[in-house]
Amino acid sequence: MSGNRLTLAVALALLATPVLSACGGSSAASDAKAVTVYSADGLKGENGDGWYDKVFADFTQQTGIKVKYVEGGSGEMVQRAVREKSNPQADVLVTLPPFIQEADGKGLLQKYRPKDADQVAGADKAADGTWISVVNNYFGFVYNKKELKQAPKTWDELLDGTYRNKLQYSTPGVAGDGTAVLIKAVHDFGGKEQALAYLKKLQANNVGPSASTGKLAPKVDKGELLVANGDVQMNYAQSKAMPNLGIWFPAGKDGKPTTFALPYAAGLVTKAPHGENGRKLLDFMLARKQQQEVSEIGGGFAARRDVKATDANAAALTELMDGVETFEPDWNDIDENLASYVEDWKSATGS
Repeated sequence: MSGNRLTLAVALALLATPVLSACGGSSAASDAKAVTVYSADGLKGENGDGWYDKVFADFTQQTGIKVKYVEGGSGEMVQRAVREKSNPQADVLVTLPPFIQEADGKGLLQKYRPKDADQVAGADKAADGTWISVVNNYFGFVYNKKELKQAPKTWDELLDGTYRNKLQYSTPGVAGDGTAVLIKAVHDFGGKEQALAYLKKLQANNVGPSASTGKLAPKVDKGELLVANGDVQMNYAQSKAMPNLGIWFPAGKDGKPTTFALPYAAGLVTKAPHGENGRKLLDFMLARKQQQEVSEIGGGFAARRDVKATDANAAALTELMDGVETFEPDWNDIDENLASYVEDWKSATGS
């Protein structure tokens, strides 16, 4: 009798092993209809009305795949992905340059060419297919239209006592737009040393570090700040709910306002836990309908060359960019030397 019971117990134990595995698999299966996105801030609306909000909702409706969203500064998102490299939690990573290049260089991205990738310009995607722009954008600054009769025109104006403790820019090396401040200053002043000398002077008016650029615009709108850095897409979208927010571009040495492209670039994370869902989401973000909605809903510029937006936002954005000269940074050089640039900035500003 006891032998029969022992045999029965062993049999039940053997049967239990696949059952337990099935339970573990069932938990993974319940999570199989999900995709996790780590992204720089700017594309998700303050009130759930941004481009991401619409794209993610439509994606879930059409595929049944729920989007799990994590937001922060570009550098912050890359560093989080680095920490998780041995056990990735994200499927899709979206950051601004040069952080997308940094992510690629650290092996965080795997090769994937989304459908319609051919419609994205060569400069807006990696040659080896590890990342691609999903929303085009430009660097800029914001000012409070209520407190200032007109936007500042030059960098030097920001040194005036009017801006003491009323000016702030996000942290280079942490935020994509913060790094962009340093990149534009180097271009406009004709070199790194000249740019750092200026930023050292500007520190007298600077409130202090900020990991997130997106948090600065509300302070400008309320008048807590008069000027802050940002980017055209994010700030234009924010201005719909922030009536005192104006966008401007500091002039270069020749007195002409300048800017450079600062696209939201996306890549599939290496060993993504839900890689197939990540591929589907990247395809979806680059689909014609979603790209057509970039300006209409998100206040940005379509990444696809064959999408010509004609909505009111697109017209206003075209007018905003009229007369602003664009330059193309050497992203490979910036990616290679970013750490030293940031250290030099910290040293110059005492940050």
